[in-house]
Amino acid sequence: MYLEIVTPEASLVSGDVESVTVPGVNGEFQMLNGHAPIVSLLGEGKVKFAGNPTIAEGFESKFTQADGKWILEINSGTVQMSDNKVIVLAD
Repeated sequence: MYLEIVTPEASLVSGDVESVTVPGVNGEFQMLNGHAPIVSLLGEGKVKFAGNPTIAEGFESKFTQADGKWILEINSGTVQMSDNKVIVLAD
């Protein structure tokens, strides 16, 4: 599936991933290939994804890695999943 992570600063991530885990306001949840369409608010926490998408130049320091996943700390945001494309709008 395809992932885009966008912040007010820039588009941070774009490319294919195997999974995306986000901090929903009612708890963390994961999306895999073929997930049903969803739109959700995000709370403070970590966006985690497995794969090798492109991380925008100059923003690599915002990400850490653990257990084979990339991790981005966010304060809030929204996520939309439809047709195997995940868009995270994050603060």
